[in-house]
Amino acid sequence: MGTLPALVEPGPALTGGRLARYSRQVMLPGFGETAQRRLANARVLVVGAGGLGSASIPYLAAAGVGTIGVVDDDAVELSNLHRQVAHSAEDVGARKVDSIAGTVAAIDPDVSVRTYDVRLTSSNIMGILADYDVVLDGSDNFPTRYLTNDAASLSHKPLVWGAILRYSGQASVAWVDAGPTYRDLFPQPPAPGDVPSCSEAGVLPGVCAVIGAIMATETLKLITGLGEPLIGRVTTYDALTGRYRELAYARDPNAEPITGLIDYAAFCGLSQQNPVSSEGAPVKARSHAEPARVTPGQLAARLAGGEPLQLIDVREPFEAAIARIDGSELIPLGRLGQSLDAIRTDMPVVLYCHHGPRSERAAAMLRQAGMTDVTDLAGGIDAYAREVDPALARY
Repeated sequence: MGTLPALVEPGPALTGGRLARYSRQVMLPGFGETAQRRLANARVLVVGAGGLGSASIPYLAAAGVGTIGVVDDDAVELSNLHRQVAHSAEDVGARKVDSIAGTVAAIDPDVSVRTYDVRLTSSNIMGILADYDVVLDGSDNFPTRYLTNDAASLSHKPLVWGAILRYSGQASVAWVDAGPTYRDLFPQPPAPGDVPSCSEAGVLPGVCAVIGAIMATETLKLITGLGEPLIGRVTTYDALTGRYRELAYARDPNAEPITGLIDYAAFCGLSQQNPVSSEGAPVKARSHAEPARVTPGQLAARLAGGEPLQLIDVREPFEAAIARIDGSELIPLGRLGQSLDAIRTDMPVVLYCHHGPRSERAAAMLRQAGMTDVTDLAGGIDAYAREVDPALARY
């Protein structure tokens, strides 16, 4: 794949002040004022205001992209701050879209920011995407990734996507009019629970910075027509070795054409009622034999009523040291399989984690081991803190 025509037409001539702001960019070989005017006239939609959004959105704003849309339905948490650097300690509890809009305004108040405090679905994405030239997907779950890819393909718009986990990340550009899409690289999603979320497995903050910067740079290239975009190629970064690798891929000639949007929760093997956890981690579809999850209010009532039950915290020790529900015992998920003899069979067992995905997997594991009176806390200790005990809201 060589260079492509510029995606966006130039906007009006820039004022002296705007030229001075972008002088170190305008002087780049092959860039010039025309490219800067294209950026000023561009409209970019960013899906996700977390780690990748925090790394890409400030660079888009600083580079002079005129309009930035941000989609995210989450609030800022203390545990976000080590990697989501567009948010600050003062933003904890605020909506992420509002927090990042404030970050952009501090960089350049002339950049227009449109916020969408919603979760993207098949029913709303086409209307939102219609107003933009290019979309960046920094989401943290597979239903949204496939949804965004399909919507961009149907709209014939380029999609810049990135993914991060632990010490590595990857980025690429999918554009049905110019090359393969995300579905050509990943025809099928992984099985639910096979790929942990960052909240379960962790992520090194610099990985977010590297991948987010690549995503922002690819977007600028597409808008201005500079360089060779990452179409048909995936760049991967391994922080532990400091190495980059590149994987080439092509259209799948046997792939079904994308003709419409589908039920992405079902496509990814997730339950219709709880397609994606608040951590963005896939949740295994619930069978009819599995008991309903316990709500925070129900658990509080059972504890207050003195009902005999074994309450197990499946988080890591450092998480339990931050906050824990009184009366619970710690058995981290990774050690649960070797601790079956510690699980009571003479009373109900309730498990909990931070947001819910780990405890749901733990409950399924115990049921597979033959234990029947086992369930878990929907929304985890985070929901319990919001709805029952605000004193636990420490991370």
